[in-house]
Amino acid sequence: MNPSRRILIVGGVAGGASAAARLRRLDEHAEIVLFERGEHISYANCGLPYYIGGEITEKAALSLQTPEAFRKRYRIDVRVGHEVVSIFTGSKTVLVRNVQTGETLSERYDKLILSPGAEPIRPVGFNSERIFTLRNIPDTFRIRDFIDATKPNTAVVVGGGYIGLERAENLQRLGIETTIVQRSDHVLPPLDFDMACDVHRHLESQGVRLLLNNEVRRVTEKDGTLNVSLKNGELTADMMILSVGVQPDSKLAKDAGLTVDERGCIVVSKNMQTSDPDVYAVGDAVAIVDFVTKRKGFIPLAGPANKQGRVAADHLCGIDSTYTGTQGSAILRVFDMTVATTGVNEQAAKAAGIDYEKSFTWSTSHAGYYPGATNLSIKILFEKPSGKILGAQIVGFDGVDKRCDVLATAIRGGMTVFDLAKLELCYAPPYSSAKDPVNMAGFAAENILTGKVGVFHWHDVDTLKKDDGNVFVDVRTKIEFDNGHIDGFVNIPLDDLRGRLGELDTSKRIFVTCQIGVRGYAAARILSQHGFDVRNLSGGYRLHHSIFGPKTPARSKSFPKPVSVTDSTNTETKTVKVDACGLQCPGPIMKLAAAVNGANSGDIVEISTTDPAFASDIEGFCRRTGNVLIETTSQRGTTVAKIRKGTISGATETPPTGSSETHGKNFIVFSGDLDKAIAAFIMANASAALGRKTSIFFTFWGLNILRKPDGGPVEKDFLGKMFGWMMPKGSTRLPLSKMNWGGLGATMIRMIMKRKNIASLEELIESAKSHGVELVACSMSMDVMGIKQEELIDGVKIGGAAAMLAHAEESDMSLFI
Repeated sequence: MNPSRRILIVGGVAGGASAAARLRRLDEHAEIVLFERGEHISYANCGLPYYIGGEITEKAALSLQTPEAFRKRYRIDVRVGHEVVSIFTGSKTVLVRNVQTGETLSERYDKLILSPGAEPIRPVGFNSERIFTLRNIPDTFRIRDFIDATKPNTAVVVGGGYIGLERAENLQRLGIETTIVQRSDHVLPPLDFDMACDVHRHLESQGVRLLLNNEVRRVTEKDGTLNVSLKNGELTADMMILSVGVQPDSKLAKDAGLTVDERGCIVVSKNMQTSDPDVYAVGDAVAIVDFVTKRKGFIPLAGPANKQGRVAADHLCGIDSTYTGTQGSAILRVFDMTVATTGVNEQAAKAAGIDYEKSFTWSTSHAGYYPGATNLSIKILFEKPSGKILGAQIVGFDGVDKRCDVLATAIRGGMTVFDLAKLELCYAPPYSSAKDPVNMAGFAAENILTGKVGVFHWHDVDTLKKDDGNVFVDVRTKIEFDNGHIDGFVNIPLDDLRGRLGELDTSKRIFVTCQIGVRGYAAARILSQHGFDVRNLSGGYRLHHSIFGPKTPARSKSFPKPVSVTDSTNTETKTVKVDACGLQCPGPIMKLAAAVNGANSGDIVEISTTDPAFASDIEGFCRRTGNVLIETTSQRGTTVAKIRKGTISGATETPPTGSSETHGKNFIVFSGDLDKAIAAFIMANASAALGRKTSIFFTFWGLNILRKPDGGPVEKDFLGKMFGWMMPKGSTRLPLSKMNWGGLGATMIRMIMKRKNIASLEELIESAKSHGVELVACSMSMDVMGIKQEELIDGVKIGGAAAMLAHAEESDMSLFI
């Protein structure tokens, strides 16, 4: 080595500090000088939010290496508080300014390494002292000092990326009500929307408010409060943290004439050399290659920065070291949930023009029979037809990290889904299953590629429903189906399927679903070998419900207490504990039903489960069975629900949702007149708004309200076609009962309602559906009038007189219209 060689490094932290340490280990004689404009050369960027939230309590813990320790260990001239303001590549010198004194001096170099990093994007006009960004340790202390001094009650985090979610979590943990405003339709852009939906539910369950498809337009401050104007709406907050992204801090390089791309990233070779071979660049400011797509991009992560610093030092010392690109492997804790990604997502795969397929699997973190098992939702993208793994996304609780690490290794090694199925991974009941979740992901993808099963996806369902040649079958048990199902699917339990094949038409395509896809696969194999053209819903009802189902209520939600459940024959109540962890639906509900059946009236059944759908299913179960849901709590993916067996008596206030005494309202709509339909739905919406269980039973002419305006051709007999031709087709064509005047009266009524800002009948129908009003079409009337189910709008159930009478018996009022 040349003892006179002088190497300057601009910037510390991950890239610069790693390069400096590696250089000294390779070259004991070189003169190495590191300039850092701040106070710290190496600190825990990723730990900063956790100091704000109080989990990291010592300030010193954030500094990984002090300047003094770095000098002593590596004999490197560390100059903190010194900013390099200019580079002169011709003379191979830099101009350095002392931050405290303002004095400047020129320093020569033989080789130069740039590690300027990235800087937070701060929109114009966001200048209040209550608005913060978080990039370094001083930013962290400012935020924490502000919180300690002002004790804010509310906060807004602008941006729902990794850092934004970490900040939101830690603010919420401090008791600050936090809202996340995110421009796109989901948080965590590296995730696909379908996988982010579980994260949305978990954030909301922890009390975080999510405003998606929204953005901050303007912020003003008055009397210590931030008034935030959004694209959609307004809100107020005591503080705001900006997390809208970062941009490469490349002005120094650009001014020196080094090549940068259109985004401002410094362009480097695979050896981390810039357009000047004596100048290297590493870290967040450089354009790096995506390992999967081979496209260059901007990925500010500490892992790649560390590796790039090592590559630059190696090459500078004569070692032919190259940086082969990043996979974007990342992991995040969201309260007690864990989210991990590696490789490309669907957006990146489409942009690169890759022909790919995807699969969703749902597995337990370890053997289900061993206590404490939680669930992992895994999505993998793979190339067709080779099966090469392109990307993976995992959302769950325990065991997420090691599965994503395995998949990241598989991507780096160019492995296929066929290889995943063959992997021999460590197994013992406390740690995994004999078929590890990674194996299961491989099995599912292998079955798709080898043609053992065809799949369809959650976003295909609505389009497929429009084709009369398609039939939709849910093969779960009846209790699962009754607890919730996708509209348009009929229930044929898997165990009954072989005996009911005659109910299915071999000339039509069959689309099956179950809870997570496993029983659907079994059903597809049965049907395909009996001559049916069949597809299985990847991810099953669980994934569909995660995307389209109602919001998850906040955890530790207690229901109203002034409800007593009494049984004169039971003087002592007891608590029956049921462990259903690790069981997939319908296991938890079945175990609960058995425990309730075996309990005495007034006893409490406390069930623990890791099924994420259980929290929403349990209310429906209690409502149907006449038991009382006392509370649900959740921690680390385990939901604990307490149910009291018996009937409610002596309630002095409104009973909780799920009780049998709901003061329901039952409407029977016989008329097909517009004005009467409007009246029916106004009353039904009012009833639902008061928390009443509400149903509307449509019979004879009232069925016309539910018809689709353009439902497409439907096979009917002659009389059915005549009825269909003579009757109004849907709510938009209903006549008035009086003053119809050939349809002019109905048009006038709609115009007046619009002018008076009164919801239209169509809006009232959608509102009723969204508020849980049950719409039931009379099967007998449909048969008489030749109306088919596929002619009706989505969300309508088919029932008979018994269904109407059951609703009437559960209600304190029935109104015939």
